[in-house]
Amino acid sequence: MRAENFKDVAKRSGMGTNMDIEGISKGENHQEGKRQAGITRPLGKRLYSLAEAAHYLGRTIWSMRELIWAGRLPIVRDGKRIFVDIHDLNAYIEKNKTTYL
Repeated sequence: MRAENFKDVAKRSGMGTNMDIEGISKGENHQEGKRQAGITRPLGKRLYSLAEAAHYLGRTIWSMRELIWAGRLPIVRDGKRIFVDIHDLNAYIEKNKTTYL
């Protein structure tokens, strides 16, 4: 998407200020600009639903369930809802990395 089109869409949708849009369209780290301006916000969410976690790992929801049932991936429960911590997803990736010679 061209920068001009992105700006127009962002303005219509109320996506952010011109400073945010300029930084994103130029490929700059807009989080850093926010911190310098004294505005802080979370870098991203920590808990992911099974569908989001499956997408993150490139797996199906059922294969995620199998990882959980096998005890290979811890979960966070909130009532009936099941979430996976992003740190656990990253640890799973690191733990299962291999190299071939």
